[in-house]
This record gives sequence, C-alpha cells and structure tokens, in this order.
Amino acid sequence: MMTPPSLRACLYGCAAASLSLPALAADGGAFELGVVEVIGPRATPPASKQTVISQSLLRQFNRDTLGEAVGLTPGLSVSRNSRNEDTVYLRGFDIRQVPLFIDGIPAYVPYDGYVDFSRFTTADLAEVRIDKGAASLLYGPNALGGAINLVTRKPTEKLEGDIRAGLAAGNRQQYALNLGSRQDSWYVQLGASYSDSHSFPLSGSYDVRALPTSASNPSRTVLEDGGNRNNAYQTDSRISLKLGFTPNASDEYALGYVRQDGRKGNPPYAGEAPGQYLSIGGGANSRFWQWPYWDLESAYFISNTALGDAHQLKTRVYHDSYRNKILAYSTGSYSTQLSNTSNFPSWYNDSTSGFSVELTSFAINQHVLSLAYHHKIDKHADNGLTLTKRYEDLTRSLALEDRWQLAPAWQLRLGASHDSRSAKEVYYWPTGSTSANNWLAELSHTLHGGAVAYASAARKTRFPTIKDRYSASLGSGLPNAGLTPETALNLELGIKGSPWGGAQGQAALFHSGIRDLMQRVNITPVSRCNQPGMGAATSCTQWQNIAKARHRGVELQLEQTLGSAWKLGGHYTWLDRDNRSGDTPLTDTPRHKLFAYLNWKPSERWDAQLSVDAEHGRVVAYGSGNAASYTTLPGFALANVKLGYQAMRNVRLEAGVNNLFDANYQLSDGYPMPGRVWFVNGVYQF
Repeated sequence: MMTPPSLRACLYGCAAASLSLPALAADGGAFELGVVEVIGPRATPPASKQTVISQSLLRQFNRDTLGEAVGLTPGLSVSRNSRNEDTVYLRGFDIRQVPLFIDGIPAYVPYDGYVDFSRFTTADLAEVRIDKGAASLLYGPNALGGAINLVTRKPTEKLEGDIRAGLAAGNRQQYALNLGSRQDSWYVQLGASYSDSHSFPLSGSYDVRALPTSASNPSRTVLEDGGNRNNAYQTDSRISLKLGFTPNASDEYALGYVRQDGRKGNPPYAGEAPGQYLSIGGGANSRFWQWPYWDLESAYFISNTALGDAHQLKTRVYHDSYRNKILAYSTGSYSTQLSNTSNFPSWYNDSTSGFSVELTSFAINQHVLSLAYHHKIDKHADNGLTLTKRYEDLTRSLALEDRWQLAPAWQLRLGASHDSRSAKEVYYWPTGSTSANNWLAELSHTLHGGAVAYASAARKTRFPTIKDRYSASLGSGLPNAGLTPETALNLELGIKGSPWGGAQGQAALFHSGIRDLMQRVNITPVSRCNQPGMGAATSCTQWQNIAKARHRGVELQLEQTLGSAWKLGGHYTWLDRDNRSGDTPLTDTPRHKLFAYLNWKPSERWDAQLSVDAEHGRVVAYGSGNAASYTTLPGFALANVKLGYQAMRNVRLEAGVNNLFDANYQLSDGYPMPGRVWFVNGVYQF
C-alpha cells in the first residue's frame, strides 16, 4: 500500500527541513521490557551469549532493512527466494525454526511461519538481539535453532529524535523520523519511515537470458534484458507509537501500535536451468507476480510490576494482523491478469492474538527463577474455489528457567518447558494436536581479565505450521494432520572477551543433530490427492517426519582498535550441513562466509570506511520438473566504500558505493542481485 498522504507529507517536509540526507547517531535508549531476559534490581548480571547489533552499527554499515542487518552477525546468512523475499538462516536453521520477535512478541506469519526480512526497516530499532542454540525458553515455542528479537527505542531525554533521508541507484528514496520524550512518570516514542525503489541496477557483466516458450516450441522469450531489474519495484511505509507509564523505579506499563504497509513486484526467473518454460504450469519463471499490498498491523500492551522486593511480574498482550494479495499475469508485460477462483488472485488474511505472563523470583539466594506461560491463537483465511478456507491453531507453552550463581566466577542456567499445539478449525481435512518437551543447560565461567567461556546443550522443537499440515499444493498434496514437531539437540562451546589490548573477540564451535525433519514423499495411488471441485490429481505427495540432518560449524569474530584513528574487524563462519536421510543436499546457505571492515577517522569531521562481504559454497535448487537438480553457485566478494562528513554537531552527511567492482552474483539460481549501487545519506539529530 502507498504511504498515507499525511505521513508522506511529514516525512518529506521534515527531511527537507533537516538540510540533510541517514548517518551515525549515538545509540538511544532501548525498550527494556522488549528484551527477553530477567530485569530486576537483585538480578545478577547475566552471562548472556546474545549477539546484539546496536542502532549505531546498523547506521555505520547502512543496513536499512532487517535482511541487510543480519549480515553483521556470524552464523547468519540471507537467501533471496523466487518470491523476491529475504529469507534468513541461523547456523543452517531457516526462519520457521528461528522465529522473529518484536519486543518479545512473535512476528511471523501464522500460516507458514515465514516472514520477509526485506519488509522490515531498521529506522525505529534500538537493537537487534540474536539468540542461538540455547536461546531462552522464555521466548516460547518453536525456537528450534534460536530466536531473533527486534528491540524498539525508548526515549531517555525530555526531547530527542532524528530525521533521516537518503537517495540511491534504482530511483530509491527513503525517509525516517524518530521523536521521543521522557518525562518524570511517562514517556512517548514515535517512529515513521518511508522507502520506495523503482528497481535496482544489474551488474554490467550480466548476460541477457532468454527462455523457451514451451517444452515443444524452440522460440525463446527474453525475461530480463539487463540494466535495471524487471518488476523489482518495492514500496514500504511504517509508523509506530509507544506510550509508557513509570509510576516508580520498578514498575512500567506500555501501550504500543505498529502499522506497516507495503507493495512489491516479483522479478521473473532469469536463469538457464533445464526444465524452465514460460507455460503457466512451468517452473519459477512463470511467476509474473505482483503484490498490491503486503501489510502488518500490531497493537500490544507490555508491563512489569514489582511484587514486593523479591518478585516481579511481566505481561505481554497482543493482537497482530497480516494481509497480502498476489496478482498473477500471463507475460512479462504485466498487462493480462490471470483470474480463476482456485489460484489467482490469491490473498491471505491472518491474525494472531495472545498473551504471556512471566513471574520472576529473587527470593532464593544466588538464584533467579522465572516461570512463564504463553497462550497464542493463530487464524488463517485464504481464497478457495467458491468459499473462504479458514484455519485456527491454539499454541500454549509453560516454561521454567533458573539462573544459578554457583560461585563468583561460575554461573549455571537450567530450563525446561512443555509446549502444545492443537487445530481448532480446519477447512475440509481432520483436525489434530501435538506436543513437545524442551530443555537446556548452560555453564559459564568468567576468566581472568573478564572473558567468559561457556558450554551449552539444549533440546529444542518446532511445530509444523498450518501450511505444513494442511496445504493441498493446488491439488498435488495430501495434508497430514498427524505431523509431529521437529527436534534438535544443539551443542555449543565458546568464549567471548578481550584477547589483548584494544581487541574484542569471540569464538564458538557448534553442533546440531536434527530429527523428525519434515520431508515430502510420493503417495500412491495419486487419487488420494483428489479434492472437491478440482480435476483428478496427476501427482500426489505428503509431508512426513522422516528426515535427519546434522549442522556443525565454527564462528570467529574480532575487532581491533589501532591508535586513535583506525579500527578494523570482521567475522568468519564455516558451516557444514549434512542430510543424514538421503543424497538430497541441504540448500541456500554458504559453506564459508566472511565479513570484514576497516574504518579510518583522520579528524573529528571526516571518516572513511571500506567493508567486504564474501561467501563460497552455496548449494541451491536448479531446474524444475523432471530436470530438477542442484548446483553450487559461484562464490563472490563485494567491496563497499563510504565517506562521512560531520557538517555540524547534529548534522552528518555521507556518500558511498556498494558492490564497488560491480560483481555479478546470485543467492538463488536465476535471480541476479544488485550490481554497483551509489547512495547518499544524511541525518539531523536533536
């Protein structure tokens, strides 16, 4: 959806008044109630293994969307799928297995568990927190491989804020406003952002691709002619408001509202894999799709109340709604729309309502004990043949976690939880229910000099989504209400701290053994997939819990200050994923991933930065139909440069180039990524 006129006018007007274009800003306050860890006056400092990406880091490296931000963390990688979505993997676990939270509230789409990370802007965030294998059970269900929590801002001054604007190649423009006020017993925080891009430039090394019209017709049609990427437009706007009441030093109550409106195109397939044809029943290249709206709306209440000196009660109550619609066209001219009641136009209307209650006790000496209950109702509706198909799930979780200070330098964290999910409403197919148990144990030791060494083990689970259980795959899938949770045993050894003067580093070894993975199997006779109102099935598959996998790897990170003007840093991840149930490779993650940067600040006003993103060994799907197979994409290295100038105390300008050497690269077959992209940004902070 387009930005509301009043919001757009405000953003444009404020940006013009600032005389500037985003930039480095001092980190504002983070909304503590949005952090999923114990906060209290008698809590010992947590030996947290969370990775925190601060607002200043997001601005330093111009990571304007969540999909771009995750590259700043070892173990995380991004893939761009055939729906023009940024999908994220944490140590090989996809986003269904590593759920997204905003201030501790689940933010993934109920139907399939996915979320498009490129739709989430970072302008109103204080920090991004990443929890890996032994993520707290206080998050609730489905954190099989970890969790990602977006923590919003909270003002610390009587009046504070910033106004940002930027321009980039592809006719991209973006604007953001953050405004906050902290008073004696209350505060208010407002955020607004708008981003619009007509397309993005392809590398000059990109070769024009043409595809056969059909399997029997040798004539070919060009789907991507180079220059600017076809049908790659996107527009996103977001507004957020938070009102908080702090009657005393220990209690806090906050009401929040978020509205996010988006629209986007789906660039067509532009590869040369076998089995790809332009016929509507063909491969991914037949997706001449556009989303006229991709919207999210959320309202929530979060509180923290002290119950005497030794206990505190934290609550979250929320309602989220998700709406999107897909229009499909017959050709890349996007002039003739496909219209039939079974497939297109396709729309989803999902909602989530829920609450959580967390009681924390400091009554037992050297222990911080937390008991949490989560209650979540997911609803999904989509268009059917002649009626709306409706589904409803109820998910509950009861978790207990204890942080025990064994000695001044030793800490033990133990936890256990029981989760359940039941289908309350299902279109046509039978309902079902399942449950799962989770546990974790983590031992940490503070070494001489302040470094922390740790070892953890955690058994985690992930429930099958509505789509996993009940999608009929347009007549070729047999739903399975009896799917059970996927399970993983996550093991990790690591160390964090300062190895020498001026340096900060971390290293981790990890291993995950995964069981009961869902995998498609062929079903006979195919007539079992026949559905009312549709033709006889010609193929039939079903998701079943039959697969096993192993993920293992190494993560290294180091930052070094060199004198007063220079700083360098980076991180490296080696990831090995193995399918233990067959020869089919596990896809969409690089085997080697590197990020490095060098920052130079010759004076108070000027600074320059060089950064590199590189990867190698990404296996992806290749081809479709009977010609489907897998291939390893070429590795790549992207050089990015930026020059910054502090024009005044509260005004900063910057300009730079991403992918300086115009590398031609892909994250999935047939979907080339941006070539050389220039940008100019700036910020006015007050």
